[in-house]
Amino acid sequence: MNATYLSIRKLVLISATLLLASCGGSGDDFTDGNGLLNTVVPQSFDGVFLDAATFAQRCQVPRTGTNPATNQPYPDIQGATLDENNFLRSYSKDTYLWYNEIIDRDPGLFSNPLTYFDLLKTTAITPTGQNKDKFHFTYDSNDWFLLSQSGVSPGYGAQWVFLSTTPPRKVLVAYTEPGSAATVVGLSRGAEILEVDGVDIDGNTQADIDTINGGLFPSGTGESHTFTVRDLGAAITRSITMTSANITSAPVQNVQVLNTPTGSVGYMVFNDHIATAEEALVDAVNQLNIAPGIDDLVLDLRYNGGGFLAIASQLAYMIAGKVPTAGRNFETMQFNDKHPITNPVTGNPLSPTPFHDLTLGFGNLPQNQALPTLNLSRVYVITGAGTCSASEAIINGLLGVDVEVIQIGSTTCGKPYGFYPTDNCGTTYFTIQFRGVNQKGFGDYTDGFSPANQAGAGTLVQGCSIADDFTALLGDPAEGRLAATLVYRDTQTCPAATGFFQPGVSNRRTTLPVAEVIVPKSPWLTNRIMQQP
Repeated sequence: MNATYLSIRKLVLISATLLLASCGGSGDDFTDGNGLLNTVVPQSFDGVFLDAATFAQRCQVPRTGTNPATNQPYPDIQGATLDENNFLRSYSKDTYLWYNEIIDRDPGLFSNPLTYFDLLKTTAITPTGQNKDKFHFTYDSNDWFLLSQSGVSPGYGAQWVFLSTTPPRKVLVAYTEPGSAATVVGLSRGAEILEVDGVDIDGNTQADIDTINGGLFPSGTGESHTFTVRDLGAAITRSITMTSANITSAPVQNVQVLNTPTGSVGYMVFNDHIATAEEALVDAVNQLNIAPGIDDLVLDLRYNGGGFLAIASQLAYMIAGKVPTAGRNFETMQFNDKHPITNPVTGNPLSPTPFHDLTLGFGNLPQNQALPTLNLSRVYVITGAGTCSASEAIINGLLGVDVEVIQIGSTTCGKPYGFYPTDNCGTTYFTIQFRGVNQKGFGDYTDGFSPANQAGAGTLVQGCSIADDFTALLGDPAEGRLAATLVYRDTQTCPAATGFFQPGVSNRRTTLPVAEVIVPKSPWLTNRIMQQP
């Protein structure tokens, strides 16, 4: 992953600007290291843009071997950094949603394609003061493949949350992955981190901050770090040591049925739209369907930033069933005005994303198996500021076919946009290429979805604004947001609003009120991801 992701992840603790090393081509921009000029496709910087395919996979350092994503040899041929930059320039000019807002800069002046790519986006600011484009990033292609297919990334299996990012800091555990180092040492939701490798969490020197970041966010596997923690409800602290490993995300957790005086309520936590979620969601729906079944569903998306849009469509179908979704669209993509009828990435005629009623073969399930359904006319969705993109598409898609959505929590991140991951020379590029609208043509929720009793926020949805609660485990009926859901289900009343409107989780740099949190996640998991054929 690149320096942009590292800065997003680490700046939750660092107020001073850091110069982080970036990855990319090495050596002289236009020579092979022996002073010989590499082959560069000629293109003048004169406002003319050759087709991006002219420069595709012409690499300063071509890869060899087999691409794990395709099981085919890498297509790279010898080229130069200028070829890589020209590819990015032409590709952005053709497919970027706001292509006419890019400042055209000479690609020959940049020695690193990642630096050049960072500039190939709009600089516009929204009325709320946010960057219009908050999700423009890159990944090492092999890292992206591992993460997108199985959720594998180095860590301990603990998802941190930051209730305050400047002293006095407050860092808690939001949830843990089953079988990970975090669960082995007994960490669970609500545990507070007090020290990292002997440094107080409020340490404010650069050395302290580096130590804290290094411990919380190991850069690779096999790193051992020691933490002083206070477990939820504990009066004393304890010391634990964890060693980082490749952690496989369990995207669906806490599936259960809550028996209430007014009926059976299904509950599940859905954290990531990754490939393995397809099978996990099918298993969860089958579990909830065991006789006598459920009367309502609480879908907990508070930490789900997005991922594959097709999985969002599958889940929406499994919730609603065949009757409201038959022949209707989950989401329709709208590209820039150069491509009103054709998808510029696939070359295919534009067609809406349906409510997928069959398996798509993302993980271990074979393709074209019928998906199970809950056949519910309403769903309760728990949200937070980290509920983003593909997760928001579930809300919007269901509203588009008149499924009643009740939102409990706080305003979502506001991202009706998406893209196709595009590999070139070992880097996968993510540039916003389309907006999504539902069956009713609605997709204007750039300030997020907000519970109806939250004034001055985003697009209002029936429900209650409730702060995140770290005094109880996820799935515990006493946990604040779930408790409010159950009360609202019976009484249609809300407690006093305590959630906050805090858009743009990945770009926050300031201390947050206790009622809202920063949940640092990979940028690709805060987006709609489309698969290329």
